[in-house]
Amino acid sequence: MKKKSLLLAVMALAITANVKSQDLKTKDVPEVVKTALAKKYPEATKVGWEKEKGNYEANWGGKSGEDNSVSFTPTGAFVEIVKAIKISDLPASVAPYVAAHYKGAKIKEAGRVTDAAGKTMYEAEIKGGDLIFDEKGNFLKKD
Repeated sequence: MKKKSLLLAVMALAITANVKSQDLKTKDVPEVVKTALAKKYPEATKVGWEKEKGNYEANWGGKSGEDNSVSFTPTGAFVEIVKAIKISDLPASVAPYVAAHYKGAKIKEAGRVTDAAGKTMYEAEIKGGDLIFDEKGNFLKKD
């Protein structure tokens, strides 16, 4: 019984570790992904890389180096870009939604998300995850 519990705990930890982002060195990013970034965003310099949810994420710009965060699949297909924005630039309904549904939570960072189809969404980062809203400020999901 103890072995089974330990095995389940290790498996849960492994699954959790795979979901979270993992910092990467540039040399560990597939060439096709680096080429796709350079072609789509030639202004991207001093890029930091992560692997998240099976995709490769490039971060660059601003004081923190993460004003822009773009994701590509392992084959180099564009997934989305998140551009940092001021919290005050989120749709007006976001802050009241967070206050009503996440008691005591404070929005730490905000971003405008544009996916491969050109659809715009907004991201509000709180402790415990990111809240995703449509372009009108309607809640969609928690990441």
